[in-house]
Amino acid sequence: MNEKQLTELLKYSNSKQLYIVNWKNLLKVLLCPFKACVKHDIGELFKGQEVQVEEVKVTIELVMVYIIKNKAYYYYHFEIVDD
Repeated sequence: MNEKQLTELLKYSNSKQLYIVNWKNLLKVLLCPFKACVKHDIGELFKGQEVQVEEVKVTIELVMVYIIKNKAYYYYHFEIVDD
């Protein structure tokens, strides 16, 4: 996917919300900030730490990243805390 295609796709997205399918198999929207738990030490974050995801972005390779304390981390380093 090139930058122009990504720009076109992102016109329909919102960096302040994330749609998930919860454990009851129901579609749910999470509004930022939402809670996530760190799976393992990464950067300034430690395993088991609960953090606030401020924004959700996507890379040019279409990999989701979470913005936490103004730094970007790949989504797979976290587990969403769904109350």
